[in-house]
Amino acid sequence: MTIQELLELGSKNLREAGQEEPKALAKRILAFLLKKDVSYLAIHPEEIVETKIETDFNEAIQKKQAGIPLQYITNMQEFMGTNFYVDENVLIPRPDTEVLVEEVIKLAKEKENIAILDMCTGSGAIAIALAEYLTNAKITASDKSKKALVVAQKNAKNTKTSIQFIESDLFCNIKNKFDIIVSNPPYIESDVIKCLDKEVQKEPMMALDGGKDGLDFYRKIAKQARAYLNEDGYLALEIGYNQKEKVKELLKKEGYREIYSKKDFGDNDRIVIGKKVGE
Repeated sequence: MTIQELLELGSKNLREAGQEEPKALAKRILAFLLKKDVSYLAIHPEEIVETKIETDFNEAIQKKQAGIPLQYITNMQEFMGTNFYVDENVLIPRPDTEVLVEEVIKLAKEKENIAILDMCTGSGAIAIALAEYLTNAKITASDKSKKALVVAQKNAKNTKTSIQFIESDLFCNIKNKFDIIVSNPPYIESDVIKCLDKEVQKEPMMALDGGKDGLDFYRKIAKQARAYLNEDGYLALEIGYNQKEKVKELLKKEGYREIYSKKDFGDNDRIVIGKKVGE
């Protein structure tokens, strides 16, 4: 089949499956498989596509029809200017999380020889982005999931960043102290998950479910993190759009000071920062 014929067939199948912008989606998938820019498709509509590419394209369209996120089909997601490998074992990095990374970079520049822990690292996007921007920092990344750590280690190798990875259920296997502990933990209410977009539900439940009120991990992290923070160290957390006040209250209850929050690019409350001051 030609490029044009494949795109027409793919667009038709995606449209019938209720996918938004089916033409653009079909083009992105085919361009990825051909290792070409999308503009190449418009310039070469009559080019015959190899049988293997045609088969891979049809399989990718079927996955998309079934609600599989495009990032899991292409195994790629851009974050902080870097392309990361992603699969069904990790949460897909999102632009909103860049606000968290940018704030941690700002805090890190206040200190020298800084040690940072990225807890619930998933794909390793936060830890790797920090390592790329803070070349003198010592970065540690932890996750409960062995499969997630495999992905994170692959991304660290691809980006040539030096990070220590630890398999740990929160602080269970953490031994050292840090100047900053950063985390984007699961924070969606259990009952809300089934109402989320079909594609989001394809992401690992372990990375989504924050318990009945979405605050389970914040309670544990806020309570335990103080023992692993150096004096004047920071706890930096990503939050759900409606969790700012509750998370700030949790941090205050556990003795953090100078607590503040910041919004994301969509003007939603997205991060909460607290400082360890005294014991």
